[in-house]
Order: sequence, then C-alpha cells, then structure tokens
Amino acid sequence: MTEDRSEIVLTKQDLREIAAFAAACAEAALEVFEADQPDDSRPRDAVCAAWEFARGGERGKSLRDTASAALKAAKDADTAAAREAAWAAMSAAGAAYLHPLAKATQVKHILGAGAYAARAAELVAGEDRSVGAESIEQTARRATPVVIDVLKRFPAAPRGGGRVGELIRMLDADLRSLTIAE
Repeated sequence: MTEDRSEIVLTKQDLREIAAFAAACAEAALEVFEADQPDDSRPRDAVCAAWEFARGGERGKSLRDTASAALKAAKDADTAAAREAAWAAMSAAGAAYLHPLAKATQVKHILGAGAYAARAAELVAGEDRSVGAESIEQTARRATPVVIDVLKRFPAAPRGGGRVGELIRMLDADLRSLTIAE
C-alpha cells in the first residue's frame, strides 16, 4: 500500500487547536478594528465563531459566513490597520478549514491570523517594523505543542505576500526552530 505523500493527516482536535491559536492571535487585534468601526461586530463575530469551533462546535455554514462577513468588514474599514485586523479575524474563522494538503500555501491557514494582527500593530505604530517583530514573538509564545507539530507537517511558508508574507515566514521560522517538549 502506497502512502499519498501529498496528503497530511489532520484530526478534528488538530483543527481545533489551530483555530484556538488563530482566534487568540486575531483577538489581540480586534481593538484596532473596533476603534475604526465601533458599530461593526463582524470581525468579533468571526473570532467568536473560531473560538466556538475550537471549544467543540461544528465546522459549518456559520463559521464560513462569519469569515466572509469579516472579509467584507475589511473592505469597509477606513484605515489600513483596521483592514489588517479584520483580515486577522477572517483568518481565525478560516483556520478551521486548513486542508490536509502538503502545500506551503496551507501554512497561511495556520499563521495568517498572527501575521495580519502583527501587521495591524505595525501600522498603528506608524509602520514600525520592530512592533511587528515583537508581535510575532508574542504570537510564537502562544503556539501550543500541537500547533507546532501540525505546522511542521507542512512545507515551509511560501515566498511572496508582501509584508504579511514576510511576517508569516518570520513566524514560521520561529516556530519550526522550537523543539516540542511535552
């Protein structure tokens, strides 16, 4: 029997851990969006939906709908920082849909919320890249052994993606350098 090397085994618990990590990352950026759009709950709803899945909820239409709504909220944002924060929320809700494909592009499902939140923090700080780097360090500390293990099943993050892509690659490298101690 030949093993399909293009597919990665992911359990529902793996996906729940990834969603919890992404939700915690995005939650850190919600205040950026809410300062810009105080009457728009769509990003917060997406983060709440990610938490609900992480805590045992189902992966269904509601989760997809909140991710889509957060994406629309990003388009309605007045500032680039608020847009990035809404994308972090959209990524958190989308993390539950990490595909078991051995493709580098899937790493964005794991690390996207953290990278978008870091970019939002940079923009709030006037494009201060040291703020983004510090945010990535904090994000790396949030990663559980399960998150690191799942990440290491995938190829390294791909090139491209502008500053958010750089932040994803920074976080990817940081987490891959860690030894999982249980």
